[in-house]
Amino acid sequence: MVGRDPYEIALEDYDVAQRELFRSDTMWGFFDRLRKEDPVHYCKESRFGPYWSVTKFKDIMEVEGNPEVYSSEPNITIQDMPAGEEVSNFIAMDEPVHGDQRRTVQGVVAPRNLANMEGLIRQRAGTILDSLPVGETFNWVDRVSIELTGQMLATLFGFPLEERRKLTLWSECAIADPGASVPIPSAERQRILREECLPTFIKLWAERVNQPPQFDLISMMAHGENTKNMPYDRPMEYLGNLLLLIVGGNDTTRNSISGSVLFLNQFPDQYKKLMDKPDLIGTMVPEIIRFQTPLSHMRRLATKDAVLGGKQIKAGDKVVMWYVSGNRDDEVIDRPYEFIIDRERPRHHLAFGMGIHRCMGNRLAEMQLRVVWEEIVKRFKKVEVMGEPVRTNSNIIKGYSQLPVQVHRH
Repeated sequence: MVGRDPYEIALEDYDVAQRELFRSDTMWGFFDRLRKEDPVHYCKESRFGPYWSVTKFKDIMEVEGNPEVYSSEPNITIQDMPAGEEVSNFIAMDEPVHGDQRRTVQGVVAPRNLANMEGLIRQRAGTILDSLPVGETFNWVDRVSIELTGQMLATLFGFPLEERRKLTLWSECAIADPGASVPIPSAERQRILREECLPTFIKLWAERVNQPPQFDLISMMAHGENTKNMPYDRPMEYLGNLLLLIVGGNDTTRNSISGSVLFLNQFPDQYKKLMDKPDLIGTMVPEIIRFQTPLSHMRRLATKDAVLGGKQIKAGDKVVMWYVSGNRDDEVIDRPYEFIIDRERPRHHLAFGMGIHRCMGNRLAEMQLRVVWEEIVKRFKKVEVMGEPVRTNSNIIKGYSQLPVQVHRH
């Protein structure tokens, strides 16, 4: 479908899960047509098997609001993991297990903890920005986005700061498409996760369980009633939960930080508006997250026959909620293809999901974006994009591996 006019292809032949559409950023026209003509669309054949695409805001909300009908088990991505690579985690569980495990760790992003972290985020953001070369082109993704989120992720886990790039590597191993051409082969990724990541976190667990409870994720799980024996009783579930928290804390925020620079360059009137009125950062942040939509989709599995958008869903069907499409739905969002930093309802978007599985780290993500932009506008009159970004080869993580920029000081 890449490189073809969306109206040249019969709707029955649409397969919008092709990762090449996302790598080339050419999926938009296909989702536009689906929202207009077939908003709950059945793809009968794909490399992921048959699946339903849910593309409109209101229909996505209906799926999110009915977890009894649309189950998160056993996996929340369209890609079924190959045999032997399956790991479970609480986002891919239904109630009551999901809620029990989520409650164990959600204290790390409680308002009091976030308030305590803001100063640290600001200090680290300032140090990173002050180290950037002026008048030279560099990769913003690596120098800023990965570095800032990696440091904060290490803090959330109580992980050695000097080893933070291990968390980035493990995150990339966790999200790589098993069928894609990636720098690290599938077997090597599994070895890294099982022989390096898991033992490292079991060692950290053993340290925390013998210490008083602290406000980091490992300590919370080690002392949580529903998770305290997990590394020994259910080690792959422990690994799955770790990877969920690593990916959630790393990739989504880092790609929004990168996307924000790109969008402000694509919409220079908004960049000028920001520099004239830096107090708009508060409303700009949720607009960044909507416009980026760092998680393109989540999938559910129908537990029973149901009707959605006038279509008959059968028990056992895959139902894929395309957040990336819902966030461009012009029936709900005015001028959805425009990046507007002073929207009246900037948080009216689907990028964090909805319902019981709504992203628990949404306020942390917003705070990191707010702080980094408060520090950017103090130092630089512009972060200028110098070339095309290189996008990730994924239909779930919508992000960037490279974004060449130069910074210009005041």
